[in-house]
Amino acid sequence: MSSELDSGHTGAVTTTGLSGSLRRPGDRIFSGTAKGAGITILVLLAGVAAFLIREAWPAIRASPDSIPGGEGLVSFIAPLAFGTVLGAAIAILLAVPMAVAVALFITDYAPRRVAQSLSYVIDLLAAVPSIVYGLWGIAVLGPAAVGIQTWLADNLGFLPFFEGPVSTTGRTMLVVGVVLAVMILPIITAVTREVFARTPRIHREGALALGATRWEMIRMTVLPFGKSAVISASMLGLGRALGETMAVAIILSVSGVVTFNLISSGNPSTIAANIALDFPESSGLDVNALIASGLALFAITLVVNMAARAVISRDEAIGR
Repeated sequence: MSSELDSGHTGAVTTTGLSGSLRRPGDRIFSGTAKGAGITILVLLAGVAAFLIREAWPAIRASPDSIPGGEGLVSFIAPLAFGTVLGAAIAILLAVPMAVAVALFITDYAPRRVAQSLSYVIDLLAAVPSIVYGLWGIAVLGPAAVGIQTWLADNLGFLPFFEGPVSTTGRTMLVVGVVLAVMILPIITAVTREVFARTPRIHREGALALGATRWEMIRMTVLPFGKSAVISASMLGLGRALGETMAVAIILSVSGVVTFNLISSGNPSTIAANIALDFPESSGLDVNALIASGLALFAITLVVNMAARAVISRDEAIGR
C-alpha cells in the first residue's frame, strides 16, 4: 500500500511539474533567447577574429622591408602596443581608486538628494563624446598641466617617468592617461555603485551592531561583497581605454619611441590612434599592417578580459 501511495505521489508530482512547465512557455522562450544571444556573441567574436587574421595575413607573411618602417611587423606593432598598454595602465591606476571612493560616497556617506544628483552627473559623463574629451585635453588640461609636469621633473626627475625634458605644449602621455581616466570613471563608478548599494542590509547592520565604525563596516562588508564588481568594472573601463581613438589622436604628440617618460614631447602612439590617423592614406600592404596591429589590440583585449574572468572565478570559488 505504501509503495502504491509513494508511486502515486511521485506520479502526481511529475505530472504537476510537467504541466507546470508546459504552462510556462515564457520560461522556454527566455531560455532559448538567452542561449541564442550568447551563441550569437561567440559567432560574431569568431567572425571578427577570422576577418582580422585573413586581412592581416599578407602583412604577417611579407618581408620585413615591405612593412612600414622597414624593420618588420613586430617592430611596427611593438611601440604601438606599448603606448596602448601604458596609457590604459595610467588611466586605470588613476580611475579605479577614485571610482570606488565616489561609489562609496554615493552609497554610504552622501545625503539622499546629493547622492541622486551626483549619480545623474556621473552617468551623464559617460554620454560625452570622446572627441569632446580630446578637445578639453588639448585646449585646457594640457596647457594647465605644464606647470605640474615641470614640478615633477624638478622634484622627481630621478624616476624614469618624470626625467624630462618637459613638453612645452602639455601634449604628453601623462595628460592622455588623465583624460582616459576621466573617460572611464563613469563606467567604473556606475557598476561599483550599483553593487555596493546591494550589499545585504543585515551585514551592514550586524557590523554596526558589533561596534564597528562606518569605515570598518565598509571594509568588512561592502568592499568584500563588491570586490568582483570592482574587478569587472575595471576591466570594462580598461577595454575602453585600450580602444580609445579620437581623444588620444587629438592630444598626443607622437614620435614613435618606446619610453616610460610621461612628460616629454617624445611619446609612443597607440594602436587605435595610429589606425585612425594612417588608415585613410594607406593602401596595399600598409593597410594589411594596420589591420595586423588591430589584431594585436584584439588579442590584448581578449587576454586582459580572460585574466579578469579568471581572477573573479577564483575569488568566487574561495568565497564558496
